[in-house]
Amino acid sequence: MIRNSIFPIAARIAIAASLLTAGSIPAGAQAGQSIADRVHSASDGTVRFTFRARPDVCGSDNSVYVGNDGSRTTSGRRSTADVEWDADCGHGPVRVVLDVHDHSVTGLRSYVGGRWRAASGVTDLGDVTPQAAAAYLVSLAKQGPVAVGKKAIFPATLGDSVVIWPQLMQIARDESIPNETRRDAVFWLGQMAGETVTANLAQLVAEDTVDRAVRESAVFALSQQPHGEGVPALIHVAQTNRDPSVRKKALFWLGQSNDPRALALFENILAGPPKSGAR
Repeated sequence: MIRNSIFPIAARIAIAASLLTAGSIPAGAQAGQSIADRVHSASDGTVRFTFRARPDVCGSDNSVYVGNDGSRTTSGRRSTADVEWDADCGHGPVRVVLDVHDHSVTGLRSYVGGRWRAASGVTDLGDVTPQAAAAYLVSLAKQGPVAVGKKAIFPATLGDSVVIWPQLMQIARDESIPNETRRDAVFWLGQMAGETVTANLAQLVAEDTVDRAVRESAVFALSQQPHGEGVPALIHVAQTNRDPSVRKKALFWLGQSNDPRALALFENILAGPPKSGAR
């Protein structure tokens, strides 16, 4: 009896070992593969993965809340068929769902918090590092179709301990990337507070070689900086930019700011240059 009970176990071990030796591990399970490799190896259908979110990010249903002030941010209309929530605002992880057809990503959805809904035919890559997730999502933004690229940017900004703004600046400046994706990169740059981002946005506005729509998006992003941090840059744009359309956009957003520095600029513009002979 002992021999009969041991033999099936030994047989199963031998079979498993032969499968490993033959390389019959499920696609993407091999250690060291990148997310891109694992997605490319997946069968047609749904591929999903998770990664650690920033501490100031939580989500529920269609909404993601970013920042300690609890401001609501969304990446567009998204289905909740992939995820369900118990808490009002779950602090991570970030969840990314990819539609894959013929080894290419054709759709992308992202969420924060909650838990996966039970589903069949799903390739689950499990938990990946925030750095690896951000690198993969940025690559989708750069190389994927616009319907995927623009949606890849938002979750890339949510990873814990990931500095993403330099990559977003590269996307904003890259003329080979669709304008819609570039404008989304500028928008999310505008949501990141800080002097460094403000300075780079101002530089982006000043670059005549950058598409006008992207520069106008950068003007808007400056207007969204907290505590009036973007006002000096907007004033500079309104006074010096060579593109009348960009100057007009800067003046418009200055008009929405209720900032006394903007009022002073308007007064100077409307008063006009000093009249000849005026003392």
